[in-house]
Amino acid sequence: MIHAKRDYSVDRRLVMVSGVALLIGVASTFAAAALLALIHFFTNLFFYQRLSWADVSPARHTLGMGVILVPAIGGLLVGLMARYGSEKIRGHGIPEAMETILFGKSRMSARVAVLKPLSSGIAIGSGGPFGAEGPIIMTGGSLGSLLAQYLHLTAAERKTLLVAGACAGMTAIFATPVAALLLAVELLLFELRPRSLLPVALACAVAGFLRNLVFGPGPLFPLHTDPVSTIAFASCVAAGLMCGVLAALLTLALYRVEDGFHKLPLHWMWWPAIGGVLVGIGGYLEPRALGMGYDVIGDLLNGHLLVAAAIALLTVKAIIWVVALGSGTSGGVLAPLLMLGAGLGTLLAPYLPGGSPSLWALVCMAGVLGSTLGAPLTAIVFAFGLTHDSEALLPLMLTTAVAYGLTTLTLKRSIMTEKIARRGLHIFREYGVDPLERQHVSDLMNSDVIAIDGAMKVADALAHYGDEHDPHRTYPVIGEGRVLGMLDYPTLRKHACSAARCVDVLIPLQPEHVLLPGATARTAAGRMAQLEMGCLPVVQDLGSMHLIGTLSLRDLLGPNRSLIEEETLRERMR
Repeated sequence: MIHAKRDYSVDRRLVMVSGVALLIGVASTFAAAALLALIHFFTNLFFYQRLSWADVSPARHTLGMGVILVPAIGGLLVGLMARYGSEKIRGHGIPEAMETILFGKSRMSARVAVLKPLSSGIAIGSGGPFGAEGPIIMTGGSLGSLLAQYLHLTAAERKTLLVAGACAGMTAIFATPVAALLLAVELLLFELRPRSLLPVALACAVAGFLRNLVFGPGPLFPLHTDPVSTIAFASCVAAGLMCGVLAALLTLALYRVEDGFHKLPLHWMWWPAIGGVLVGIGGYLEPRALGMGYDVIGDLLNGHLLVAAAIALLTVKAIIWVVALGSGTSGGVLAPLLMLGAGLGTLLAPYLPGGSPSLWALVCMAGVLGSTLGAPLTAIVFAFGLTHDSEALLPLMLTTAVAYGLTTLTLKRSIMTEKIARRGLHIFREYGVDPLERQHVSDLMNSDVIAIDGAMKVADALAHYGDEHDPHRTYPVIGEGRVLGMLDYPTLRKHACSAARCVDVLIPLQPEHVLLPGATARTAAGRMAQLEMGCLPVVQDLGSMHLIGTLSLRDLLGPNRSLIEEETLRERMR
């Protein structure tokens, strides 16, 4: 039955889900615009005491030492919203989305869709050192999940639309649709299938086109670096190692701070306000450390900051970001990591030959981001999407790969999965083709079928089959050339003293419960789990229901045995 086998498991519902994803892409783009507007509004309100939607930096405030209280007030408001609104608005955004996808059947509430952007607008607008990407991932994801729930879609389809909304929102913020799609693959989807990849790609594409209308065209940080020389290979390796070290230090520091907040004899509602005081002190010392800091990233990439000024600014930024995020307030990690990575590149540039100073700021930005998130492909393409600097692609790839390799070897978990692991949930980040997907029912089924005639008396069937075969075995029951159901040994024993026929006591099977030879072994395993049966009949087609074999759980162990041999058996050259 070779003609029945396909490369992908798709059906017509993919068209419907893709159409819904297009709508979600539109909604997430406008949600991103609303989130940025909220951030601008609260920045004006907290730092300049005016009602305005203008894009301003909190660094130009005239509050003096009064600025220390502003982030504390914002943190207190966020704490109150989290306690009396929804605790799910706390945190980075991406770990919460990952947890919802893997352990919450991709169900998000309308309350989160409203409170997350509002709380993030307050947190960032009051000086919180975060980016808007984490909040928009939660907000866009909530829109996708809510629409999927309204349409009564499956959990798998909800996941797809949740991720579509999240990544479309990220595309709208940063104008990086391809990087957003890779973020879905590396962090959110936990699969690489047309049923999920296509809708997410469409949502990101729609958001990318609409962004030009809402925010204007062009990259966020346009940049052009000179071609690198051969010696840049060694410089990229050195830069990658330093990026990996910084990523590891930031991850460890964040969760040490979080542990410290957990030891406080106060309800967690007060933690963001306490963290806000420290943020305010940092903002008083270095005003440009407050807020999203996109302007600082641009200055670092273009070499507009002196090394001494960069050291002071980035030291404060790192401290207040770790403290604020560890306090459990609402904010993202991407923009701060971009700034810290670019700052590291600025500091290393005088000592790294083979490229321009802007190049090292760019590649370190990607290296820190990719190694901290555990998403190297996203970081490489993200850096390119932010700058459109094609000359930097090779250094970006090498630096990010080295940094990612270092953190993979030294850290058990990334900054994203550590938060989830602390809740007693583990996420395995490696993807591979399931061995059960590589085999089909026709490859594993037993063609030497032992079938029971439905008209046979149960006592006769037990006498004929019960003594010579495995007592746990299940037999197909046939009648008039068709499969009628299955009959196991305990059922034969139970009705042995009656005059019943096998057809009267069998486990009935509907046509959709039997297996076709072209189905994957994974489909067969899922069907057995659904029916709680250890053996199913294989039929030639659903029309005739003609029995051609059986497939048991023992048969499904074969592909896994082969995989273990491939992973562990070392062979000599022949």
